[in-house]
Amino acid sequence: MDRREFLKSMGAGALAAAAAAAGCDSPNQAVAEGFSAGEVPTDKMTCREGTHGERVSLLGYGCMRLPSQEEGKDGNASEQDLDQERINQLADYAIAHGVNLFDTAPRYCKARSEGAMGKALSRHRRDEYLISTKLSNQNPALWSLKGSAEMFEQSMERLQVDYIDFYMLHCVGLPGRDEEGNRVEPMEAFRRRFIDNGVLDFLLEQRGKGRIRNLGFSYHGDVRVFDHALGMHPRVHWDHVLIQHNYVNWRHAASLSEEGEGDANSEYLYGELARRDIPVFVMEPLLGGQLADLPQFAVEEMKSRRPEQSLASWAFRFAANQPRILTVLSGMTYMEHLQDNIRTYSPFQPLAADEEAMLLGVADRYAGFPLIPCTGCQYCMPCPYGLDIPGIFAHYNKMANEGMMTDAPADGAAGAERRAYRKARREYLRSYDRAVEKDRQADHCIGCGRCLHECPQQIDIPGRMAMIEKIH
Repeated sequence: MDRREFLKSMGAGALAAAAAAAGCDSPNQAVAEGFSAGEVPTDKMTCREGTHGERVSLLGYGCMRLPSQEEGKDGNASEQDLDQERINQLADYAIAHGVNLFDTAPRYCKARSEGAMGKALSRHRRDEYLISTKLSNQNPALWSLKGSAEMFEQSMERLQVDYIDFYMLHCVGLPGRDEEGNRVEPMEAFRRRFIDNGVLDFLLEQRGKGRIRNLGFSYHGDVRVFDHALGMHPRVHWDHVLIQHNYVNWRHAASLSEEGEGDANSEYLYGELARRDIPVFVMEPLLGGQLADLPQFAVEEMKSRRPEQSLASWAFRFAANQPRILTVLSGMTYMEHLQDNIRTYSPFQPLAADEEAMLLGVADRYAGFPLIPCTGCQYCMPCPYGLDIPGIFAHYNKMANEGMMTDAPADGAAGAERRAYRKARREYLRSYDRAVEKDRQADHCIGCGRCLHECPQQIDIPGRMAMIEKIH
């Protein structure tokens, strides 16, 4: 499928639904559309057993984005903007319907997620929920043992617990920046953040004391660091590893990466972990929400097989289809998201061979689509020059989905084609100004590169900004 055919095949509402599935709190989303209907079971959640015998719900609650009090907020708000009442309600509903794992990190929601989840979960018995959090010491000021140990203790305090069920080294495989702002290559960043400073030994000691029940890492980026970390398994005994996994990433993550080596396909990552009998956590089962809305050919294929099921449910079934998957994390800002995902896993129905083949065929076609692979995680924010990086990328993808990114007509094209192109062009430019404030648009990017080491998707953000600016 070429670019023009792809643009014609995409529905006009694709990005809005994708953003909703990703958990972005926006007033323009029709959150009730596109979900499965029916009863939400309370006692049928599929669970799998971890290395220490703990039963973990196959659906895990991701807490990178949380509801906010003001409509239009994206969840990365200040503490007073987080809607604690809605957070409590969602946590209560999840626990009542069999979800027992909640995954957060110190940097989520501008450092407010752990505190909010601590308030929500502490209202329940400790044996009713499992906590997963991370050592988010990307800031070079925290690369010392003292700084990292303080972050660990702060997580315990914010979460109001005296042990953490699943603790992870965060963003293993990404490059870093030292205190002078110089790029630190991924392998060196891994050593300086966790190894040379004694941080990993400290965490192993905490596991020995029972303050960490399971120790693992979350992986993005350079696969050589992933392989190196797994090479440490005989000494460290990783209890779990978090990877990005979905039916597109299964065989196409490496080809979609914009960064040299880039991410390995999740087929490889999962295979290496399964070979070592290491339980797997899954992130991005919807590829940043993109797999919640799809081209018409994929919609027709899925609906012909299971007309009552949501598109998202197909992605979640694929994400859990391998036996060593312990839990699939999903950010669920709206009750509709939570209910739909609970239905999918209560109980989980493995994919039939022909269903899996169908999804992989969709992935083969989807991998060539001209979209920027931004998941809206906000790790690149705030930009020191004020750019709304996720907003710019979201607008570009939205216009591509709506067919506004078609090429200029060839010389000698008919007048009707030229008029249609000019109309699409005007709409693109008008909508850009509506979607992104003028002083936050791509033309303000100076190419400083400070965002590059933060992006888990390895997007060449300055390069993409230059591309988008040329369009205007």
